Amino acid sequence: GGKYFCVEADEYDSAFFDKRSKFVHYHPKTAILNNLEFDHADIFDDLAAIQKQFHHLVRTIPSEGRIIAPITESNIDEVLDMGCWTPVVRTSLDANKKASLYAEQLSADGSHFKVLENGVVKGVVKWNMTGQHSVANALATIAAAEHVGVSIETACEALSNFGGVKRRMELLDTIKGIEVYDDFAHHPTAIETTLDGARKRLGERKLWAIIEPRSNTMRMGSHKDGLAHSARLADEVIWYQPEGLDWDLQPVIDAAQNKAIVVRTLDDIIKTVAQEAGEGDAVVIMSNGGFGGLHQKLISALKA
Repeated sequence: GGKYFCVEADEYDSAFFDKRSKFVHYHPKTAILNNLEFDHADIFDDLAAIQKQFHHLVRTIPSEGRIIAPITESNIDEVLDMGCWTPVVRTSLDANKKASLYAEQLSADGSHFKVLENGVVKGVVKWNMTGQHSVANALATIAAAEHVGVSIETACEALSNFGGVKRRMELLDTIKGIEVYDDFAHHPTAIETTLDGARKRLGERKLWAIIEPRSNTMRMGSHKDGLAHSARLADEVIWYQPEGLDWDLQPVIDAAQNKAIVVRTLDDIIKTVAQEAGEGDAVVIMSNGGFGGLHQKLISALKA
């Protein structure tokens, strides 16, 4: 095996006999605390309950370790204020005296930016990823890599060759000039940042968002008040109302400032897009599940 092991932390409970978050058992030396908001309403009562578990994680990181966190996340600041005995590297999407590592953006969509450490340019990233969340992720990974001995310049070169991951604005196909993307976004912040990156890349081209509220938290309606706003950058939004959803999506449609509809079958989604989408349009399908095979079904319909 290799010298390093990288894992995405999981705040779900460990077992029926251990209700602490799984990540308290990881004991990392380097930890990225990227963002923190209320989620997993099926096991957490409120944000404070999640913050408590994150502080348990912080306390497991040794004094010679490293914590990386952006300057913009007050919920993370509150966790660190509970007590932190590990050096913290702060990151920012632009120049800020509170951040030692920050970006100077060369394109609005987040696909090209300089990386500076204490005001000195250390590298440039030019890649296929979009969105400010992608820039934030890049800065965090650069800081983490630096902690284990990888220079910022080398890290930037590696990111510039990074082809992306599945289900993060993954271009599935282009049919008759219509681009079909898959994205894992499944809560308001992720929906908003994904569409922001897409809008900045697409410009005035028509942007479709097809969204399945599939996660436990979404199905319980914990995020419903922010959904209309989160999808505002799309020209047209199709919300899927699956069986078993604990609430009605119609208030989201009523609150939308852009064109939005709610549908109850995949066939209705496919029919709408196939009839109305045209050359130059981009369709972003957002779900943390398989969406009933919608992706390939839609592609097949567009090819017909």
